[in-house]
Amino acid sequence: MERGFSLVPKEEEEEGEDYRNEKSAEQTSSLSTEMMKKVSSMAAPMVAVALSQYLLRVISIVMAGHLDELSLSAVAIATSLTNVTGFSLLFGLAGALETLCGQAFGAEQYRQIGAYTYSSMLCLLLFCFPISLLWVFMDKLLELFHQDPLISQLACRYSIWLIPALFGYALLQSMARYFQSQGLVLPLFLSSLGALCFHIPFSWLLVYKLRFGIVGAALSIGFSYWLNVVLLWGFMRDSALYQETANLRAQEIFLTMKQFIALAVPTALMTCLEWWSFELLILMSGLLPNSKLETSVLSICLTMLSLHYVLVYGIGAAASTHVSNELGAGNPKAARAAANSALFLGAIDAALVSITLYSYRRNWAYIFSNESEVANYVTQITPILCLSIAEDSILAVLSGIARGTGWQHIGAYANIGSYYLAGIPIDLVFCCENERERTLDRYIDRLYSPNDCSWSCHFLHQLGKRGCEG
Repeated sequence: MERGFSLVPKEEEEEGEDYRNEKSAEQTSSLSTEMMKKVSSMAAPMVAVALSQYLLRVISIVMAGHLDELSLSAVAIATSLTNVTGFSLLFGLAGALETLCGQAFGAEQYRQIGAYTYSSMLCLLLFCFPISLLWVFMDKLLELFHQDPLISQLACRYSIWLIPALFGYALLQSMARYFQSQGLVLPLFLSSLGALCFHIPFSWLLVYKLRFGIVGAALSIGFSYWLNVVLLWGFMRDSALYQETANLRAQEIFLTMKQFIALAVPTALMTCLEWWSFELLILMSGLLPNSKLETSVLSICLTMLSLHYVLVYGIGAAASTHVSNELGAGNPKAARAAANSALFLGAIDAALVSITLYSYRRNWAYIFSNESEVANYVTQITPILCLSIAEDSILAVLSGIARGTGWQHIGAYANIGSYYLAGIPIDLVFCCENERERTLDRYIDRLYSPNDCSWSCHFLHQLGKRGCEG
């Protein structure tokens, strides 16, 4: 069986097996109450952290939407493209720290945590430069897709003023993983909440009072990200671990960069392939018979999926942290218990959210639209949306476990197969059909193809074997 990334040599794992089994036999039962409490106590604040960071860009869209329809269209398009070309890439690359820092913390290699974190900061900042260059010419890119010239110019202007936010986001994601890998969620919670509380009035001030318009909306995101970075830096300097990493030499940082890049590339692929597929879905919705209606309905459904993913991401992050910490400490059985606990919480989330959404299937769409035709269409699709949400809950947790174990390459291969070799080609076939009942409902459903189920089963099988071998 393929062995995931580990900072503990295999020989040491075998030598210490009897001791570890004796030490943690009671703790590592499949769904132990102790492990469930650990995962739950970390998942709850991580949900708040993810939601706070998600709302920053949403609030700016809302602010722009109250200016005029043109500003809303430009900001919405720019947000979509900057997510695809920039933020998703940085988010994915930083995910490698969940493996590296998490296992280093479990193995008590504290100096390595600092080296990995600084390597991530340096790499992500370097990636920001070509991304920024692309954003400067965003209008040319949009014109290739036959977008309205005026909207393209405004979207490009918004993207250019969003560049400072990109650099802040690069540092923020690296620092967030630094704290997450140690299970220090309180600094993340306080800094994210503080940045959000600052962002709302500051965005209103720039957009409306100072009349900066969409430029103010972009600048407010940048200021909020950098405030978050400053707050986290303050927490980092006050942490006990900072003394271990304060005197790192440049050579140590560059030596760890190879390890970081080796894991960052598959992690970014695993993340970006999934994010990009949703953007492709929106583009392909224009091929449907009644594109205006279909696109509106699909946007509502994908917004709900995105909001749900923010919630379940907290469980995946908790799973990643505990799995990586236990593997770094050489306790694969404890890692398996943490993974099982997270999957159990994911299943509860899937059941609660799906049942709630289905119970209010005739009403919830009116939150987004007053059009009865749109709401009725959403009502028809809600059962399939509930199924997608249930699958998303499990897949988000499995992705977190993959980041903790160093199996990101498995997730990347699975996403290529399920989304791009199966899901999206099938979507395209249904898009070309003329009957509505055979388009959007199956169109959404095919995103979660049987290949996702097979990858889930394979992943659980691998996890079970690793735990049994421990």
